[in-house]
Amino acid sequence: MLAKINTISNIGLDCQLIVVEADISNGLPGFMVVGLANKAVDEAKERVRSAIKNSGLNLPPRKITLNLAPADLPKNGSGFDLAMAVSLLLASKQINTIDKNSAFLGELGLDGTARPIAGALSLAQACVENNITELYISAGVAKQAALIEGITIYPVESLSQLYRHLIGESKIIPLNQTKIKPQDRLADIDLSEIYGQEQAKRAIELAASGNHNILLSGPPGSGKSMLAKSLIGLLPEPSYDESIEITKIHSLAGQSTDEIICNRPYRSPHHTASSVALIGGGQWPKPGEISLAHRGVLFLDEIPEFARNVLEVLRQPLEEGRVTISRASTTQDYPARFLLVAAQNPCPCGYAGDQENVCSCSPSQLNKYSSKVSGPLLDRIDIVVRVQRVKKSQLMNRVSSESSADVKKRVINARKIQQDRFRKDPISSNNEMTNKQIEKYCDLNESGKSLMEQAINNLKLSARAYMRVLKLSRTIADLDGSKSIETKHIAEALQYRA
Repeated sequence: MLAKINTISNIGLDCQLIVVEADISNGLPGFMVVGLANKAVDEAKERVRSAIKNSGLNLPPRKITLNLAPADLPKNGSGFDLAMAVSLLLASKQINTIDKNSAFLGELGLDGTARPIAGALSLAQACVENNITELYISAGVAKQAALIEGITIYPVESLSQLYRHLIGESKIIPLNQTKIKPQDRLADIDLSEIYGQEQAKRAIELAASGNHNILLSGPPGSGKSMLAKSLIGLLPEPSYDESIEITKIHSLAGQSTDEIICNRPYRSPHHTASSVALIGGGQWPKPGEISLAHRGVLFLDEIPEFARNVLEVLRQPLEEGRVTISRASTTQDYPARFLLVAAQNPCPCGYAGDQENVCSCSPSQLNKYSSKVSGPLLDRIDIVVRVQRVKKSQLMNRVSSESSADVKKRVINARKIQQDRFRKDPISSNNEMTNKQIEKYCDLNESGKSLMEQAINNLKLSARAYMRVLKLSRTIADLDGSKSIETKHIAEALQYRA
């Protein structure tokens, strides 16, 4: 008898409907899986065989063929186990019928337990797009799948439980749709805990308000890492759609199974990280650090210590908000709309320009160190701020400063202005503006144009840097509650390029 069961295959964030066809026929006993299955899928026959036996069910000693259609699409992972087992039970007439609008997803243990799989959120959404109305999925990831509207989610604990449900002996209770409750990301550091550094705090506020990339440069112990960690606490909680995006990516990377991510990610890879770790990759590409930081913060501490080839892969994501990973068998696009916070010492010893310590670096060392971060990459950073050593008077006689909660209110107001501005555009922050949108929303008066002309001549601004100054000026004006960009807004934006 021939049986057909629906399942879904992950291809990055995209998914493809797969039909598992099971045929049990006369002939020498054997078990074959066809349809461009990789090693993990091919090994599924042993897991499925044992799971069926240990669940108290039977697999007839006949010729068994499983086909994963379409056959020309490579199949990866262990999420087909459940569908393969159900197709065999249907083909062997141990189950009478299966709704054609149902799908099955999950890995099986040898004892028949259903184990979690990666990418549950994307898989459930693909089911809806393919008119699947019922999804039977491993209980460990069912909560994530229940985020998607328009589909009934059945959490499966084991093959035996599923079998009893399908023959009507007992029922699996479907999950109610999971509701996302946005949460504030509690930063490890509050701005009020940082001594002095008022200019750097202002720069952090600007970065959070317009999603602008920022570079903090200063001697050791000046508070660069604390400032970077405080920034995540200034960002507004993610929207429903953003939470779905974030959870999808983390689920696909295997870093989130039953959890729904309701706050913004903060990623801080070590400077020894490879380019694959940063952008993602592998034979079957998975998201890297920049995609895991999507809609959140990516902190690169001691950025000159990263390998130059690793830093250069940031160019496309910083410009386009996505990263493309190409392999022989597939090409994948992953979202990577993150806020980059980079920190560095001014020189190898860390004391160039310091008022209390003498720099011991030679001119050649300084040149070599400054060349580690390329010009094109620096051109994509909107704010460069010098973080000075905290003065003794500020340490001994501390003056109270604004808390992160106070600054966050201004950030949220500025973001609200941007959301209203871009309600008809596919963007949400000033940093995402295209040249056409900059022309529309960043109109300058005559004095502003004159100041920008001087800046282009004196600071040797590239076309990209010019556009980024305009974006930052727009954010400063938004924080100021001004509909137009004034000269003072441009002047403040320019001081972060000098």
